[in-house]
Amino acid sequence: MQSLANVSGLGIRQAKEWGEILTGVETKNKYQVVDQDGASLFYAAEVGGSWITRIFLKSFRPFTVKVVDHDNQTILEVRRPFRFIFHEADILNAEGQLFGKIIKKFTVLRRVYSVTDATGAEICQLFGPLLKPWTFQIKHEGIELGTIHKKWSGLGKEALTNADNFGIEFPSDCPAAVKAIFLGAVFLIDFVHFENTRG
Repeated sequence: MQSLANVSGLGIRQAKEWGEILTGVETKNKYQVVDQDGASLFYAAEVGGSWITRIFLKSFRPFTVKVVDHDNQTILEVRRPFRFIFHEADILNAEGQLFGKIIKKFTVLRRVYSVTDATGAEICQLFGPLLKPWTFQIKHEGIELGTIHKKWSGLGKEALTNADNFGIEFPSDCPAAVKAIFLGAVFLIDFVHFENTRG
């Protein structure tokens, strides 16, 4: 976790899924996590699950994403149960202890998630403005402290694959454990809002 303590932002790059491009069959998501300067920190990958759930449930499928360092040591794990609505994910540390949760709140038009700690107390909210569909503001008591945003990957990449690139700008003085929760939130946001459902 020390590497998270020293960063002000992260980039999350989804790997190109050539098997999906060639066959049209949804494959497991894989990501590289870099710091604000582009230096590689972690790798993340969807583990477990079956091709049946990927084909039929698509972006609604339950998933586990493991985040590992360059020594293949688990840093954190993101677990999402099956949901058609009220999506949520548990963010766990390497020992399987809960860091916090991301829970989608009921809203009519906007996209709002509650970010809670291990006790269930709300730390902040992720707020998706109606006219900025690729942005989630990190807000506490209505004040924007940071952002999670999907970055344009380029026309060719967007057209051929569902690979997405994300950036996180952390609030100042954000503890490493909370940064880990925001990192986990990116994977849930990617599945719920940006996962390509063709195939």
